[in-house]
Amino acid sequence: MNKWWLALLVALPFVAGSQDAVTTSQSWNFRVYLDDKPIGYHRFELQQQGERRELHSSARFDVKVLFINAYKYVHDADESWRGNCLQGMTASTDDNGKQLSMSATLQDNELNIVNRQRRYTVANCVMSFAYWNPGMLQQTRLLNAQTGEYDVVSIKLIGDATVTAHGVVQPARQYRLTGNKMNIDLWYSPTGEWLALESTTDGGRRLRYVLT
Repeated sequence: MNKWWLALLVALPFVAGSQDAVTTSQSWNFRVYLDDKPIGYHRFELQQQGERRELHSSARFDVKVLFINAYKYVHDADESWRGNCLQGMTASTDDNGKQLSMSATLQDNELNIVNRQRRYTVANCVMSFAYWNPGMLQQTRLLNAQTGEYDVVSIKLIGDATVTAHGVVQPARQYRLTGNKMNIDLWYSPTGEWLALESTTDGGRRLRYVLT
């Protein structure tokens, strides 16, 4: 399977603390399919207070062949943001028995990143594969929550399209993200809401995220 899974709508504003401390929350719940067979989910929960954002994401995939578990994927990540700049991240992944973990911490305007292989530092504002944030579409490098690597990517607009989200066919704009072992199609509403994702696995099968 591909290694980009990282690292996904209902707005529910509420007041936290004082009247000035307004926090909003948003969630994305995707049903995940391999070809046309459901294999699990990927969920994203975002809380925002001013420029501060806190995101938790969790993915669970279970692929069965003749009732036998052929592939299992478990991923959890927590991210802290200020505006469109990542402030910190911790993530753990079980990729069919292969254990992966990474962390990122901001210090002195540099993001210190640690994965199983190395420690390194990235300066300036960094974004992860934050599909929920349309600002990601302008980036040329993204921090991978599974591998802990700062991947070089290319993101191009494909054009106008339609896609099914929340059980309804909707107008959308389609983008294509490519990089090392990555070929991912993304769909967004005219207002920038993330609606769908599709990619091809290493074995040539189609992986789809359908927003419920």
